[in-house]
Amino acid sequence: MRIITSIYGGTTTKPQTAQRAVYPLVVANGRGESVNLEEYRGRVVLIVNTASKCGFTKQYDSLEDLFQRYKERGFVILGFPSNDFAGQEPGSDADIQEFCRINHGVTFPLFAKASVKGPEQQELFKILTTQGPEDLRGTIKWNFEKFLIARDGRLVGRWRSYVTPSSGSMRKAIERELSR
Repeated sequence: MRIITSIYGGTTTKPQTAQRAVYPLVVANGRGESVNLEEYRGRVVLIVNTASKCGFTKQYDSLEDLFQRYKERGFVILGFPSNDFAGQEPGSDADIQEFCRINHGVTFPLFAKASVKGPEQQELFKILTTQGPEDLRGTIKWNFEKFLIARDGRLVGRWRSYVTPSSGSMRKAIERELSR
């Protein structure tokens, strides 16, 4: 159990009732290949909607640091580029992959560009924003919102763009999930 400390998010205080897991959704990776998210079952996952031309783009660096710090313990970050906010992800999937690798050293998986809000919203983000714990629901407001997924595929934490991946609240939540 956790108390949310700001409007920017945290982990849920609500009892973990039945909710739809992100498994077995299928999404396209950055090369256009289908990936069943089931392959991440049993791992602690941080899902992030990203953009290359955003003021928060520097968070790629701390996301990569977080990934490197915890990946051996069963943690993975899944990046989902989106052009939904002020056209800040205009490139192709190949351009995005190259930008992230060259400029930020990203080694965690990046998926195909997709919508995270509105009528074209990807099914994964529909689940994350409408079917998780009540205190974690709601529209994605901007790039680099972060969703923490437990080993069984349930949403257990959410942080808005202003919360950096290196924040104490996010690290503590990840460590708590990794210890379960």
